[in-house]
Amino acid sequence: MGTRSYYVYILASRIGGTLYIGVTNDLVRRVGEHKLKIAEGFTKKYEVSRLVYFEAFDQIEFAIQREKRLKKWPRAWKISLIEKQNPDWIDLYPEIAGGGG
Repeated sequence: MGTRSYYVYILASRIGGTLYIGVTNDLVRRVGEHKLKIAEGFTKKYEVSRLVYFEAFDQIEFAIQREKRLKKWPRAWKISLIEKQNPDWIDLYPEIAGGGG
C-alpha cells in the first residue's frame, strides 16, 4: 500500500457554518496554518479553522480533481458528506496532529 500524501479537506467555522475546501500535501501543517491564521484571505476573514472532513490520495491529480468536484457540489451535499463521517462536526485536527486518541 502506497503512502497517501495528498489530502482534500473541509474546514468549517462551526457546526453548520461557513465551509472551506482545500487541497494539500501536508494536512497537519496546512490546518495548523489556518488555525494560527497565517494564511491571509477567506479562512482568516471568516474564522474557518475546524477540520471536519478529509480524504487521502496517492496522487496529486486525483486530489485536485476531487477538490474541484467538491467545490461545485451544492452545500447540502457537502454537509451530508461531512455528517456521514463526522456527525458531530468534531475538530479532527487533534487526532491527526497526534494530540488525541
